[in-house]
Amino acid sequence: MRGVNDVIRLMVISRVLLRHGLDELVLKTHLFRPVRWVNRLLPWNWVPRTQRARGERIRNALEDLGPIFVKLGQILSTRRDLLPDDIAEELAKLQDQVPPFPGELAIKIIEDAYGHSLYDDFAEFDPEPFASASIAQVHGARLHNGAEVVVKVLRPGIAKVIQRDIGLMYQIAQKMERYWADGRRLRPVEVVAEFEKTIFDELDLLREAANASQLRRNFLDSPLLYVPEIYWECSRENVLVMERIFGIPVGDTETLAQAGIDFKRLAESGVEIFFAQVFRDSFFHADMHPGNIFVADDGQYIAVDFGIMGTLNPSDQRYLAENFLAFFNRDYRRVAQLHLDSGWVSPDTRIDEFEAAIRTVCEPIFDKPLKEISFGQFLLRLFQTARRFNMEVQPQLVLLQKTLLNIEGLGRQLYPELDLWQTAKPFLQRWMTQQVGPQSFLRHLREQGPRWFENLPRLPNLMHDYLRKARDGELNVQISPQQLNEIRQQIRRANRRTFGAVVGSSLVISAALVFALDGYGKSMLSDIWFFEILGPLANAPVTTWILGVVGGITLLSVWPRDRH
Repeated sequence: MRGVNDVIRLMVISRVLLRHGLDELVLKTHLFRPVRWVNRLLPWNWVPRTQRARGERIRNALEDLGPIFVKLGQILSTRRDLLPDDIAEELAKLQDQVPPFPGELAIKIIEDAYGHSLYDDFAEFDPEPFASASIAQVHGARLHNGAEVVVKVLRPGIAKVIQRDIGLMYQIAQKMERYWADGRRLRPVEVVAEFEKTIFDELDLLREAANASQLRRNFLDSPLLYVPEIYWECSRENVLVMERIFGIPVGDTETLAQAGIDFKRLAESGVEIFFAQVFRDSFFHADMHPGNIFVADDGQYIAVDFGIMGTLNPSDQRYLAENFLAFFNRDYRRVAQLHLDSGWVSPDTRIDEFEAAIRTVCEPIFDKPLKEISFGQFLLRLFQTARRFNMEVQPQLVLLQKTLLNIEGLGRQLYPELDLWQTAKPFLQRWMTQQVGPQSFLRHLREQGPRWFENLPRLPNLMHDYLRKARDGELNVQISPQQLNEIRQQIRRANRRTFGAVVGSSLVISAALVFALDGYGKSMLSDIWFFEILGPLANAPVTTWILGVVGGITLLSVWPRDRH
Protein backbone atom coordinates (compact mmCIF):
# COMPACT_ATOMS: atom_id res chain seq x y z
CA MET A 1 0.00 0.00 0.00
CA ARG A 2 1.18 3.51 -0.76
CA GLY A 3 -0.21 4.99 2.44
CA VAL A 4 -2.99 5.18 4.97
CA ASN A 5 -5.35 6.81 2.45
CA ASP A 6 -5.01 3.86 0.09
CA VAL A 7 -5.77 1.43 2.91
CA ILE A 8 -8.86 3.41 3.94
CA ARG A 9 -10.07 3.64 0.32
CA LEU A 10 -9.52 -0.09 -0.15
CA MET A 11 -11.55 -0.81 2.99
CA VAL A 12 -14.36 1.40 1.68
CA ILE A 13 -14.33 -0.51 -1.63
CA SER A 14 -14.40 -3.82 0.23
CA ARG A 15 -17.33 -2.67 2.36
CA VAL A 16 -19.31 -1.65 -0.73
CA LEU A 17 -18.60 -4.99 -2.42
CA LEU A 18 -19.71 -6.86 0.72
CA ARG A 19 -22.90 -4.79 0.97
CA HIS A 20 -23.84 -5.79 -2.57
CA GLY A 21 -23.25 -9.49 -2.02
CA LEU A 22 -19.91 -9.59 -3.80
CA ASP A 23 -18.14 -11.04 -0.76
CA GLU A 24 -16.70 -13.88 -2.83
CA LEU A 25 -14.56 -11.34 -4.69
CA VAL A 26 -13.35 -9.71 -1.46
CA LEU A 27 -12.66 -12.83 0.58
CA LYS A 28 -10.75 -14.48 -2.25
CA THR A 29 -8.16 -11.71 -2.25
CA HIS A 30 -4.78 -12.32 -0.63
CA LEU A 31 -5.47 -9.58 1.94
CA PHE A 32 -8.56 -11.26 3.40
CA ARG A 33 -7.67 -14.91 2.79
CA PRO A 34 -6.54 -15.58 6.43
CA VAL A 35 -9.95 -14.47 7.79
CA ARG A 36 -12.13 -16.12 5.15
CA TRP A 37 -13.42 -18.56 7.81
CA VAL A 38 -15.16 -15.62 9.54
CA ASN A 39 -17.64 -15.55 6.66
CA ARG A 40 -19.10 -18.85 7.86
CA LEU A 41 -19.70 -17.41 11.34
CA LEU A 42 -21.80 -14.48 10.11
CA PRO A 43 -25.51 -15.14 10.93
CA TRP A 44 -26.81 -14.01 7.52
CA ASN A 45 -24.74 -16.72 5.85
CA TRP A 46 -26.34 -19.55 7.88
CA VAL A 47 -29.40 -19.65 5.63
CA PRO A 48 -29.59 -19.46 1.83
CA ARG A 49 -30.12 -15.93 0.55
CA THR A 50 -32.00 -14.85 -2.56
CA GLN A 51 -29.58 -12.60 -4.39
CA ARG A 52 -30.02 -10.34 -7.35
CA ALA A 53 -28.32 -11.22 -10.61
CA ARG A 54 -24.53 -10.83 -10.44
CA GLY A 55 -24.50 -8.20 -13.19
CA GLU A 56 -26.99 -6.03 -11.31
CA ARG A 57 -24.97 -6.38 -8.07
CA ILE A 58 -21.76 -5.35 -9.85
CA ARG A 59 -23.51 -2.36 -11.48
CA ASN A 60 -24.95 -1.15 -8.14
CA ALA A 61 -21.55 -1.52 -6.46
CA LEU A 62 -19.84 0.59 -9.15
CA GLU A 63 -22.53 3.28 -8.80
CA ASP A 64 -21.87 3.45 -5.03
CA LEU A 65 -18.09 3.61 -5.53
CA GLY A 66 -18.33 6.86 -7.45
CA PRO A 67 -18.02 8.39 -10.93
CA ILE A 68 -14.54 7.02 -11.74
CA PHE A 69 -15.71 3.45 -11.17
CA VAL A 70 -18.89 4.22 -13.14
CA LYS A 71 -16.67 5.35 -16.02
CA LEU A 72 -14.69 2.10 -15.71
CA GLY A 73 -17.94 0.12 -15.85
CA GLN A 74 -19.04 1.95 -18.99
CA ILE A 75 -15.77 1.08 -20.72
CA LEU A 76 -15.94 -2.52 -19.45
CA SER A 77 -19.41 -2.83 -21.00
CA THR A 78 -17.77 -2.48 -24.43
CA ARG A 79 -15.36 -5.38 -23.77
CA ARG A 80 -17.85 -8.12 -24.56
CA ASP A 81 -14.97 -10.18 -25.87
CA LEU A 82 -13.88 -10.50 -22.21
CA LEU A 83 -17.04 -10.22 -20.10
CA PRO A 84 -20.07 -12.55 -19.95
CA ASP A 85 -23.09 -11.06 -21.73
CA ASP A 86 -25.20 -10.70 -18.57
CA ILE A 87 -22.56 -8.53 -16.86
CA ALA A 88 -21.83 -6.46 -19.99
CA GLU A 89 -25.53 -5.69 -20.51
CA GLU A 90 -25.93 -4.49 -16.92
CA LEU A 91 -22.81 -2.33 -17.09
CA ALA A 92 -24.16 -0.69 -20.26
CA LYS A 93 -26.96 0.77 -18.09
CA LEU A 94 -24.53 2.85 -16.02
CA GLN A 95 -25.18 6.59 -16.22
CA ASP A 96 -22.35 9.10 -15.82
CA GLN A 97 -24.23 11.67 -13.71
CA VAL A 98 -22.74 13.41 -10.67
CA PRO A 99 -23.69 16.58 -8.75
CA PRO A 100 -22.21 19.77 -10.24
CA PHE A 101 -19.53 21.79 -8.50
CA PRO A 102 -20.30 25.47 -7.70
CA GLY A 103 -20.49 27.93 -10.59
CA GLU A 104 -18.20 30.35 -8.74
CA LEU A 105 -15.49 27.68 -8.76
CA ALA A 106 -16.02 27.15 -12.51
CA ILE A 107 -15.54 30.90 -13.08
CA LYS A 108 -12.32 30.85 -11.06
CA ILE A 109 -10.98 27.88 -13.09
CA ILE A 110 -11.75 29.69 -16.37
CA GLU A 111 -10.15 32.94 -15.22
CA ASP A 112 -7.05 31.10 -13.96
CA ALA A 113 -6.76 29.41 -17.37
CA TYR A 114 -7.21 32.71 -19.28
CA GLY A 115 -5.13 34.87 -16.95
CA HIS A 116 -7.76 37.62 -17.01
CA SER A 117 -11.43 38.26 -16.29
CA LEU A 118 -13.91 35.86 -17.82
CA TYR A 119 -15.96 38.79 -19.15
CA ASP A 120 -13.10 39.92 -21.36
CA ASP A 121 -14.10 37.01 -23.60
CA PHE A 122 -17.79 36.48 -22.77
CA ALA A 123 -20.62 39.00 -22.80
CA GLU A 124 -22.73 36.58 -20.72
CA PHE A 125 -21.95 33.51 -18.66
CA ASP A 126 -24.45 31.30 -16.83
CA PRO A 127 -22.90 30.09 -13.55
CA GLU A 128 -25.56 27.40 -13.30
CA PRO A 129 -24.42 24.35 -15.35
CA PHE A 130 -26.98 22.60 -17.54
CA ALA A 131 -25.03 19.30 -17.63
CA SER A 132 -22.62 17.64 -15.21
CA ALA A 133 -20.57 14.46 -15.54
CA SER A 134 -17.65 12.78 -13.80
CA ILE A 135 -14.95 14.57 -15.81
CA ALA A 136 -16.43 18.01 -16.50
CA GLN A 137 -19.55 20.16 -16.49
CA VAL A 138 -21.05 22.44 -19.15
CA HIS A 139 -22.20 26.08 -18.87
CA GLY A 140 -24.03 28.28 -21.32
CA ALA A 141 -22.45 31.57 -22.46
CA ARG A 142 -22.53 34.26 -25.14
CA LEU A 143 -19.53 35.84 -26.88
CA HIS A 144 -19.21 39.57 -27.54
CA ASN A 145 -20.05 38.98 -31.21
CA GLY A 146 -23.42 37.52 -30.14
CA ALA A 147 -22.57 33.86 -30.81
CA GLU A 148 -24.09 31.43 -28.33
CA VAL A 149 -21.57 28.91 -27.01
CA VAL A 150 -21.15 26.18 -24.41
CA VAL A 151 -18.21 26.20 -22.02
CA LYS A 152 -16.97 22.80 -20.83
CA VAL A 153 -14.95 23.08 -17.61
CA LEU A 154 -12.83 20.26 -16.23
CA ARG A 155 -13.77 19.19 -12.71
CA PRO A 156 -11.19 20.54 -10.19
CA GLY A 157 -8.84 17.98 -8.65
CA ILE A 158 -10.20 15.22 -10.88
CA ALA A 159 -6.72 14.13 -12.05
CA LYS A 160 -5.62 13.32 -8.48
CA VAL A 161 -8.85 11.41 -7.79
CA ILE A 162 -8.43 9.42 -10.98
CA GLN A 163 -4.77 8.69 -10.23
CA ARG A 164 -5.64 7.46 -6.72
CA ASP A 165 -8.48 5.22 -7.86
CA ILE A 166 -6.54 3.85 -10.84
CA GLY A 167 -3.67 2.93 -8.52
CA LEU A 168 -6.13 0.94 -6.42
CA MET A 169 -7.69 -0.56 -9.56
CA TYR A 170 -4.28 -1.87 -10.59
CA GLN A 171 -3.78 -3.46 -7.17
CA ILE A 172 -7.25 -5.04 -7.23
CA ALA A 173 -6.73 -6.22 -10.82
CA GLN A 174 -3.40 -7.82 -9.94
CA LYS A 175 -5.01 -9.67 -7.03
CA MET A 176 -7.90 -10.79 -9.27
CA GLU A 177 -5.48 -12.04 -11.91
CA ARG A 178 -3.54 -13.97 -9.29
CA TYR A 179 -6.26 -15.41 -7.05
CA TRP A 180 -9.53 -15.40 -9.02
CA ALA A 181 -10.26 -18.46 -11.16
CA ASP A 182 -11.33 -16.37 -14.19
CA GLY A 183 -8.82 -13.59 -13.54
CA ARG A 184 -6.24 -14.56 -16.14
CA ARG A 185 -8.84 -15.17 -18.83
CA LEU A 186 -10.47 -11.75 -18.26
CA ARG A 187 -7.06 -9.99 -18.05
CA PRO A 188 -8.12 -7.27 -15.56
CA VAL A 189 -4.70 -5.55 -15.56
CA GLU A 190 -4.96 -5.00 -19.33
CA VAL A 191 -8.51 -3.64 -18.90
CA VAL A 192 -7.37 -1.13 -16.25
CA ALA A 193 -4.47 -0.03 -18.48
CA GLU A 194 -6.90 0.58 -21.36
CA PHE A 195 -9.20 2.52 -19.02
CA GLU A 196 -6.29 4.64 -17.76
CA LYS A 197 -5.32 5.67 -21.28
CA THR A 198 -8.91 6.47 -22.27
CA ILE A 199 -9.78 8.53 -19.21
CA PHE A 200 -6.55 10.54 -19.21
CA ASP A 201 -7.09 11.33 -22.89
CA GLU A 202 -10.49 12.77 -21.89
CA LEU A 203 -8.81 15.08 -19.37
CA ASP A 204 -7.16 17.03 -22.21
CA LEU A 205 -9.94 19.22 -23.62
CA LEU A 206 -7.66 20.55 -26.37
CA ARG A 207 -7.44 16.98 -27.63
CA GLU A 208 -11.24 16.82 -27.69
CA ALA A 209 -11.32 20.16 -29.53
CA ALA A 210 -8.93 18.79 -32.17
CA ASN A 211 -11.13 15.70 -32.58
CA ALA A 212 -14.22 17.86 -33.08
CA SER A 213 -12.39 20.08 -35.57
CA GLN A 214 -11.28 17.07 -37.63
CA LEU A 215 -14.76 15.52 -37.66
CA ARG A 216 -16.33 18.87 -38.59
CA ARG A 217 -13.93 19.18 -41.53
CA ASN A 218 -14.81 15.64 -42.68
CA PHE A 219 -18.55 16.45 -42.76
CA LEU A 220 -18.41 20.10 -43.78
CA ASP A 221 -21.50 20.98 -45.87
CA SER A 222 -22.84 17.42 -45.41
CA PRO A 223 -26.64 17.07 -45.12
CA LEU A 224 -26.13 14.01 -42.89
CA LEU A 225 -24.15 15.27 -39.89
CA TYR A 226 -23.43 18.62 -38.30
CA VAL A 227 -20.49 19.12 -35.91
CA PRO A 228 -20.32 22.30 -33.77
CA GLU A 229 -17.58 24.84 -34.43
CA ILE A 230 -14.66 25.07 -31.97
CA TYR A 231 -13.57 28.50 -30.67
CA TRP A 232 -9.83 27.88 -30.38
CA GLU A 233 -8.99 31.34 -29.03
CA CYS A 234 -11.11 30.64 -25.94
CA SER A 235 -10.14 26.97 -25.41
CA ARG A 236 -7.50 25.68 -23.04
CA GLU A 237 -6.40 22.29 -21.71
CA ASN A 238 -9.09 22.45 -18.99
CA VAL A 239 -11.61 24.73 -20.76
CA LEU A 240 -13.37 23.99 -24.06
CA VAL A 241 -15.59 26.50 -25.87
CA MET A 242 -17.72 25.38 -28.80
CA GLU A 243 -20.80 26.48 -30.69
CA ARG A 244 -24.07 25.83 -28.89
CA ILE A 245 -26.41 23.58 -30.82
CA PHE A 246 -30.17 23.22 -30.52
CA GLY A 247 -31.87 19.99 -31.48
CA ILE A 248 -34.13 17.17 -30.36
CA PRO A 249 -32.47 14.32 -28.38
CA VAL A 250 -32.40 11.32 -30.69
CA GLY A 251 -33.99 9.15 -27.99
CA ASP A 252 -37.06 11.43 -27.75
CA THR A 253 -39.04 9.66 -30.47
CA GLU A 254 -42.32 11.34 -29.50
CA THR A 255 -40.96 14.85 -30.13
CA LEU A 256 -39.25 13.65 -33.32
CA ALA A 257 -42.57 12.32 -34.59
CA GLN A 258 -44.28 15.63 -33.78
CA ALA A 259 -41.57 17.42 -35.77
CA GLY A 260 -42.40 15.28 -38.81
CA ILE A 261 -39.05 13.48 -38.93
CA ASP A 262 -38.87 10.50 -41.34
CA PHE A 263 -37.70 7.68 -39.03
CA LYS A 264 -36.73 5.32 -41.85
CA ARG A 265 -34.55 7.95 -43.48
CA LEU A 266 -33.12 8.99 -40.11
CA ALA A 267 -32.10 5.40 -39.25
CA GLU A 268 -30.52 4.86 -42.67
CA SER A 269 -28.66 8.18 -42.39
CA GLY A 270 -27.15 7.00 -39.11
CA VAL A 271 -25.79 3.89 -40.82
CA GLU A 272 -24.42 5.95 -43.72
CA ILE A 273 -22.68 8.31 -41.29
CA PHE A 274 -21.06 5.40 -39.47
CA PHE A 275 -19.71 3.72 -42.62
CA ALA A 276 -18.56 7.05 -44.04
CA GLN A 277 -16.56 7.73 -40.88
CA VAL A 278 -15.05 4.24 -40.81
CA PHE A 279 -14.27 3.58 -44.48
CA ARG A 280 -14.11 7.00 -46.09
CA ASP A 281 -12.39 9.00 -43.33
CA SER A 282 -10.87 6.32 -41.07
CA PHE A 283 -11.85 8.54 -38.12
CA PHE A 284 -15.02 7.82 -36.19
CA HIS A 285 -16.93 9.06 -33.16
CA ALA A 286 -16.58 6.19 -30.68
CA ASP A 287 -19.06 7.41 -28.04
CA MET A 288 -22.26 7.69 -30.07
CA HIS A 289 -24.80 6.83 -27.38
CA PRO A 290 -28.20 8.63 -27.47
CA GLY A 291 -27.05 11.30 -24.98
CA ASN A 292 -24.46 12.57 -27.47
CA ILE A 293 -26.69 12.73 -30.55
CA PHE A 294 -29.37 15.29 -31.45
CA VAL A 295 -31.55 15.82 -34.53
CA ALA A 296 -32.19 19.15 -36.25
CA ASP A 297 -35.62 20.14 -37.55
CA ASP A 298 -34.64 19.11 -41.09
CA GLY A 299 -33.55 15.60 -39.98
CA GLN A 300 -29.81 16.30 -39.89
CA TYR A 301 -27.85 14.61 -37.10
CA ILE A 302 -25.89 16.77 -34.64
CA ALA A 303 -23.05 15.20 -32.62
CA VAL A 304 -21.44 16.38 -29.37
CA ASP A 305 -18.78 15.07 -26.93
CA PHE A 306 -15.67 14.13 -28.91
CA GLY A 307 -13.48 12.81 -26.09
CA ILE A 308 -13.29 9.27 -27.47
CA MET A 309 -12.52 8.81 -31.17
CA GLY A 310 -11.38 5.75 -33.10
CA THR A 311 -9.11 5.40 -36.11
CA LEU A 312 -8.38 2.58 -38.55
CA ASN A 313 -5.39 2.13 -40.81
CA PRO A 314 -5.89 1.00 -44.45
CA SER A 315 -5.22 -2.67 -43.63
CA ASP A 316 -7.85 -2.57 -40.84
CA GLN A 317 -10.36 -1.01 -43.23
CA ARG A 318 -9.76 -3.60 -45.92
CA TYR A 319 -9.89 -6.42 -43.36
CA LEU A 320 -13.29 -5.26 -42.07
CA ALA A 321 -14.82 -4.61 -45.48
CA GLU A 322 -13.73 -7.98 -46.88
CA ASN A 323 -14.90 -9.72 -43.69
CA PHE A 324 -18.34 -8.20 -43.95
CA LEU A 325 -18.67 -9.12 -47.63
CA ALA A 326 -17.32 -12.66 -47.13
CA PHE A 327 -19.62 -13.13 -44.14
CA PHE A 328 -22.77 -12.29 -46.07
CA ASN A 329 -21.60 -14.45 -48.98
CA ARG A 330 -21.06 -17.31 -46.47
CA ASP A 331 -17.44 -17.63 -47.59
CA TYR A 332 -16.08 -18.81 -44.23
CA ARG A 333 -12.80 -19.94 -45.75
CA ARG A 334 -12.22 -16.36 -46.83
CA VAL A 335 -13.06 -15.04 -43.34
CA ALA A 336 -10.52 -17.46 -41.81
CA GLN A 337 -7.89 -16.59 -44.40
CA LEU A 338 -8.37 -12.85 -43.75
CA HIS A 339 -7.63 -13.38 -40.07
CA LEU A 340 -4.43 -15.22 -40.94
CA ASP A 341 -3.37 -12.64 -43.54
CA SER A 342 -3.90 -9.80 -41.07
CA GLY A 343 -1.37 -11.39 -38.69
CA TRP A 344 -3.83 -11.29 -35.79
CA VAL A 345 -3.99 -15.07 -35.60
CA SER A 346 -0.86 -17.22 -35.23
CA PRO A 347 0.47 -18.34 -38.64
CA ASP A 348 0.58 -21.99 -37.49
CA THR A 349 -3.20 -21.99 -36.93
CA ARG A 350 -4.89 -24.72 -38.94
CA ILE A 351 -7.14 -22.87 -41.33
CA ASP A 352 -9.62 -25.75 -41.62
CA GLU A 353 -10.18 -25.78 -37.84
CA PHE A 354 -10.52 -22.01 -37.78
CA GLU A 355 -12.96 -22.13 -40.70
CA ALA A 356 -15.08 -24.75 -38.88
CA ALA A 357 -15.20 -22.57 -35.73
CA ILE A 358 -16.31 -19.53 -37.75
CA ARG A 359 -18.96 -21.60 -39.53
CA THR A 360 -20.31 -22.68 -36.14
CA VAL A 361 -20.67 -19.00 -35.18
CA CYS A 362 -22.13 -17.74 -38.45
CA GLU A 363 -24.52 -20.42 -39.69
CA PRO A 364 -27.15 -19.95 -36.93
CA ILE A 365 -27.29 -16.25 -37.80
CA PHE A 366 -28.46 -16.98 -41.35
CA ASP A 367 -31.58 -18.70 -40.05
CA LYS A 368 -32.88 -15.19 -39.31
CA PRO A 369 -34.09 -12.57 -41.79
CA LEU A 370 -31.36 -10.13 -42.82
CA LYS A 371 -33.07 -7.29 -40.98
CA GLU A 372 -32.64 -9.25 -37.72
CA ILE A 373 -28.93 -9.91 -38.22
CA SER A 374 -26.76 -7.81 -35.91
CA PHE A 375 -23.46 -6.58 -37.32
CA GLY A 376 -22.28 -5.75 -33.82
CA GLN A 377 -23.12 -9.20 -32.46
CA PHE A 378 -21.42 -10.74 -35.48
CA LEU A 379 -18.20 -8.84 -34.77
CA LEU A 380 -18.45 -9.71 -31.08
CA ARG A 381 -18.85 -13.44 -31.67
CA LEU A 382 -16.16 -13.37 -34.34
CA PHE A 383 -13.72 -11.84 -31.82
CA GLN A 384 -14.72 -14.37 -29.16
CA THR A 385 -14.13 -17.26 -31.55
CA ALA A 386 -10.81 -15.85 -32.75
CA ARG A 387 -9.64 -15.47 -29.14
CA ARG A 388 -9.81 -19.27 -28.79
CA PHE A 389 -7.12 -19.30 -31.48
CA ASN A 390 -4.99 -16.79 -29.52
CA MET A 391 -6.11 -13.75 -31.48
CA GLU A 392 -5.29 -10.48 -29.73
CA VAL A 393 -8.27 -8.18 -30.24
CA GLN A 394 -7.08 -4.77 -31.44
CA PRO A 395 -8.22 -1.75 -29.34
CA GLN A 396 -9.46 0.11 -32.42
CA LEU A 397 -11.70 -2.84 -33.31
CA VAL A 398 -13.13 -2.93 -29.79
CA LEU A 399 -14.08 0.75 -30.16
CA LEU A 400 -15.52 -0.02 -33.58
CA GLN A 401 -17.64 -2.87 -32.22
CA LYS A 402 -18.93 -0.64 -29.41
CA THR A 403 -19.83 2.12 -31.89
CA LEU A 404 -21.51 -0.32 -34.27
CA LEU A 405 -23.63 -1.74 -31.46
CA ASN A 406 -24.68 1.81 -30.49
CA ILE A 407 -25.53 2.78 -34.08
CA GLU A 408 -27.37 -0.46 -34.75
CA GLY A 409 -29.38 -0.24 -31.53
CA LEU A 410 -30.22 3.40 -32.18
CA GLY A 411 -31.23 2.72 -35.79
CA ARG A 412 -33.58 -0.10 -34.84
CA GLN A 413 -35.04 1.98 -32.01
CA LEU A 414 -35.96 4.61 -34.58
CA TYR A 415 -37.01 2.14 -37.30
CA PRO A 416 -37.39 -1.50 -36.17
CA GLU A 417 -37.49 -2.73 -39.78
CA LEU A 418 -34.02 -1.36 -40.47
CA ASP A 419 -32.06 -3.72 -42.72
CA LEU A 420 -28.51 -2.74 -41.90
CA TRP A 421 -27.06 -4.96 -44.61
CA GLN A 422 -29.15 -3.47 -47.41
CA THR A 423 -28.05 -0.01 -46.30
CA ALA A 424 -24.38 -0.88 -45.86
CA LYS A 425 -23.79 -3.31 -48.74
CA PRO A 426 -23.78 -0.73 -51.57
CA PHE A 427 -21.37 1.45 -49.59
CA LEU A 428 -19.02 -1.46 -48.89
CA GLN A 429 -19.10 -2.72 -52.49
CA ARG A 430 -18.44 0.78 -53.82
CA TRP A 431 -15.56 1.21 -51.38
CA MET A 432 -14.01 -2.14 -52.32
CA THR A 433 -14.27 -1.23 -56.03
CA GLN A 434 -12.45 2.02 -55.33
CA GLN A 435 -9.71 0.13 -53.45
CA VAL A 436 -8.90 -2.45 -56.13
CA GLY A 437 -9.99 -0.84 -59.40
CA PRO A 438 -8.34 1.57 -61.86
CA GLN A 439 -9.37 4.52 -59.68
CA SER A 440 -7.36 3.10 -56.80
CA PHE A 441 -4.31 2.58 -59.03
CA LEU A 442 -4.46 6.15 -60.35
CA ARG A 443 -4.98 7.54 -56.84
CA HIS A 444 -1.94 5.67 -55.48
CA LEU A 445 0.11 6.73 -58.50
CA ARG A 446 -0.87 10.35 -57.89
CA GLU A 447 -0.05 10.10 -54.17
CA GLN A 448 3.19 8.12 -54.43
CA GLY A 449 4.40 9.28 -57.86
CA PRO A 450 6.34 12.38 -56.68
CA ARG A 451 8.16 10.29 -54.05
CA TRP A 452 9.03 7.58 -56.60
CA PHE A 453 10.44 10.13 -59.06
CA GLU A 454 12.41 11.76 -56.23
CA ASN A 455 14.06 8.46 -55.28
CA LEU A 456 14.51 7.10 -58.80
CA PRO A 457 17.94 8.73 -59.45
CA ARG A 458 19.32 7.14 -56.27
CA LEU A 459 18.42 3.56 -57.23
CA PRO A 460 21.51 2.77 -59.39
CA ASN A 461 23.91 3.84 -56.61
CA LEU A 462 21.94 1.95 -53.97
CA MET A 463 21.92 -1.24 -56.09
CA HIS A 464 25.66 -0.87 -56.76
CA ASP A 465 26.45 -0.46 -53.03
CA TYR A 466 24.30 -3.46 -52.13
CA LEU A 467 25.90 -5.75 -54.74
CA ARG A 468 29.41 -4.63 -53.76
CA LYS A 469 28.77 -5.39 -50.07
CA ALA A 470 27.27 -8.76 -50.99
CA ARG A 471 30.37 -9.59 -53.10
CA ASP A 472 32.79 -8.53 -50.34
CA GLY A 473 30.82 -10.23 -47.54
CA GLU A 474 30.07 -6.94 -45.81
CA LEU A 475 26.29 -7.34 -45.51
CA ASN A 476 25.18 -7.26 -41.88
CA VAL A 477 22.13 -9.08 -40.51
CA GLN A 478 20.45 -7.27 -37.64
CA ILE A 479 18.72 -9.30 -34.95
CA SER A 480 16.30 -7.75 -32.48
CA PRO A 481 16.94 -8.24 -28.72
CA GLN A 482 13.85 -10.43 -28.51
CA GLN A 483 15.05 -12.69 -31.33
CA LEU A 484 18.53 -12.82 -29.76
CA ASN A 485 17.03 -13.85 -26.43
CA GLU A 486 15.00 -16.59 -28.13
CA ILE A 487 18.15 -17.90 -29.84
CA ARG A 488 20.00 -17.95 -26.51
CA GLN A 489 17.16 -19.89 -24.89
CA GLN A 490 17.13 -22.39 -27.76
CA ILE A 491 20.92 -22.85 -27.40
CA ARG A 492 20.54 -23.41 -23.66
CA ARG A 493 17.78 -25.97 -24.24
CA ALA A 494 19.91 -27.71 -26.87
CA ASN A 495 22.88 -27.80 -24.49
CA ARG A 496 20.72 -29.27 -21.73
CA ARG A 497 19.40 -31.90 -24.11
CA THR A 498 22.92 -32.77 -25.27
CA PHE A 499 24.19 -33.07 -21.70
CA GLY A 500 21.19 -35.17 -20.71
CA ALA A 501 21.64 -37.43 -23.73
CA VAL A 502 25.32 -37.99 -22.90
CA VAL A 503 24.54 -38.76 -19.25
CA GLY A 504 21.59 -41.00 -20.09
CA SER A 505 23.53 -42.92 -22.76
CA SER A 506 26.46 -43.37 -20.38
CA LEU A 507 24.16 -44.80 -17.70
CA VAL A 508 22.52 -47.20 -20.17
CA ILE A 509 25.95 -48.34 -21.46
CA SER A 510 27.14 -48.79 -17.87
CA ALA A 511 24.07 -50.88 -17.14
CA ALA A 512 24.85 -53.08 -20.15
CA LEU A 513 28.46 -53.54 -19.01
CA VAL A 514 27.40 -54.51 -15.48
CA PHE A 515 24.86 -56.95 -16.93
CA ALA A 516 27.61 -58.48 -19.14
CA LEU A 517 29.78 -58.94 -16.05
CA ASP A 518 26.90 -60.37 -14.00
CA GLY A 519 29.19 -63.04 -12.52
CA TYR A 520 30.70 -60.37 -10.36
CA GLY A 521 27.34 -58.99 -9.22
CA LYS A 522 26.65 -59.79 -5.60
CA SER A 523 23.04 -58.63 -5.51
CA MET A 524 20.48 -59.92 -7.99
CA LEU A 525 16.80 -59.04 -8.34
CA SER A 526 16.11 -62.77 -8.30
CA ASP A 527 17.04 -62.70 -4.62
CA ILE A 528 13.75 -60.83 -4.06
CA TRP A 529 10.74 -63.14 -4.56
CA PHE A 530 8.51 -60.42 -6.08
CA PHE A 531 10.81 -59.95 -9.09
CA GLU A 532 10.78 -63.62 -10.03
CA ILE A 533 7.95 -62.80 -12.46
CA LEU A 534 10.56 -61.06 -14.68
CA GLY A 535 12.05 -64.42 -15.56
CA PRO A 536 15.66 -64.32 -16.87
CA LEU A 537 15.79 -60.56 -16.47
CA ALA A 538 15.53 -61.07 -12.72
CA ASN A 539 19.07 -62.49 -12.82
CA ALA A 540 20.41 -59.02 -13.70
CA PRO A 541 22.26 -57.26 -10.88
CA VAL A 542 20.39 -54.52 -9.00
CA THR A 543 23.05 -52.06 -10.17
CA THR A 544 22.13 -52.83 -13.80
CA TRP A 545 18.49 -52.07 -13.13
CA ILE A 546 19.24 -48.81 -11.31
CA LEU A 547 21.63 -47.56 -14.00
CA GLY A 548 19.31 -48.65 -16.83
CA VAL A 549 16.14 -47.10 -15.35
CA VAL A 550 17.86 -43.81 -14.45
CA GLY A 551 19.50 -43.66 -17.88
CA GLY A 552 16.22 -44.40 -19.65
CA ILE A 553 14.36 -41.72 -17.69
CA THR A 554 17.13 -39.21 -18.44
CA LEU A 555 16.93 -39.95 -22.18
CA LEU A 556 13.13 -39.66 -22.18
CA SER A 557 13.29 -36.33 -20.34
CA VAL A 558 15.52 -34.76 -23.02
CA TRP A 559 13.81 -36.39 -26.02
CA PRO A 560 12.43 -33.69 -28.41
CA ARG A 561 8.67 -33.31 -27.96
CA ASP A 562 7.89 -31.46 -31.17
CA ARG A 563 9.10 -31.20 -34.72
CA HIS A 564 10.93 -27.92 -33.95
